[in-house]
Amino acid sequence: MRVPQHIITFSLIILFRILPADSYSDPVPDICRDSHGNLSGNVYKAPPENRDLVDSINIGLLVQNNKSTAARQAAELAISIANQKRGADETRFRLIVRSMEGPWGTGSRQAVSLVFDEHVAALLGSHDGRNAHLVEQVAAKSRIVFISAWSGDPTLSQAFVPWFFNSTFNYNQQANSLYGEICINKRLEKIAVVSDDSYDSGSMLKCFLEQLKNNGKATPVQFVYNRTGNDIKGVINNLKGEDFDCLVLFARPPASLNIIWQLRVQNLQQPVYCSMIQLDDDELSGCDVMPYENVTFVSRINFSGKPGISFREEYRKKFGTYPGVVAACAFDGMNLLIEAIRKAGTDREKLEEELKEIRYEGVTGLIQFDDKGNRMGTPELVVVKNGIPVQME
Repeated sequence: MRVPQHIITFSLIILFRILPADSYSDPVPDICRDSHGNLSGNVYKAPPENRDLVDSINIGLLVQNNKSTAARQAAELAISIANQKRGADETRFRLIVRSMEGPWGTGSRQAVSLVFDEHVAALLGSHDGRNAHLVEQVAAKSRIVFISAWSGDPTLSQAFVPWFFNSTFNYNQQANSLYGEICINKRLEKIAVVSDDSYDSGSMLKCFLEQLKNNGKATPVQFVYNRTGNDIKGVINNLKGEDFDCLVLFARPPASLNIIWQLRVQNLQQPVYCSMIQLDDDELSGCDVMPYENVTFVSRINFSGKPGISFREEYRKKFGTYPGVVAACAFDGMNLLIEAIRKAGTDREKLEEELKEIRYEGVTGLIQFDDKGNRMGTPELVVVKNGIPVQME
């Protein structure tokens, strides 16, 4: 049962610094960026022809950095489609994007600015778990809905914030799927794990190790890749000296691609398993998964179903490239908010209640939430064959 808002306490107090009001102009275009398409902490003035958007409903999107185009484009597409299909008496939606790139604490300041300067109806996040915790605290203090559409950090729901929802599967769920395939279906015993030193990689590793421990399995051989040390060859050399049946990889691209390539060069043919972290569109050139040939991933993206086919084609027509997993998750997250706002309006408590009861069939499958805001269900596995992710039976 979710703890009521009035008894929620936090040990960490964030000192919110509201950015100067004169840093912003209103109204803004459907997506807030400069004339070169770059994201910024500032909101840019809309051209005169867009001034009728002043009466629209604002939805805030927080992305990891200025290179995070996949989530931004997917959210923009969702907003565009919703506005095209709106009824005569329905208000337009407007997307306001903020990058969380910068010194520690930038994320909380950007979230606060979206809430109090831009008066957004809700927040959508496509960023790592560390930043998600900052946004979650803003959501709790300002009583505004926040959907996390990328990080699967399970501790986000353990704060019992009723305004928090995770539209992707958390790392406990992903670890459970990996364990089931590796240890139950394939009956592999000797496991090696390579992770990097990022926050979410560490969180995913912790969940997987706990899954093994809880099921009485031996602790796997572990190697940590330092992203600043460029020691991939050292990791591969260490793996060559180990006896293992499979490799579980929690390093982000492009390091994960390099590790897999080095394994093949060294003729290490053990099967490789990955979480969703490795499918970051913004780190994969052209969303190309060909280098992941024969690698098994946790994923529930269905691009062959009706929602998936439509999304892929609309995305390609608008942006000239096909979407990946980050884009699909952001698209579903934004559509969750749009559907809930259409039904409940912008009253924050009614919107929260609507999301608790929602059943949304999206590109990533059926989305509904438990009483802690976690996505319900079990993530599936796909294996890359001829450059195409194929669902495992």
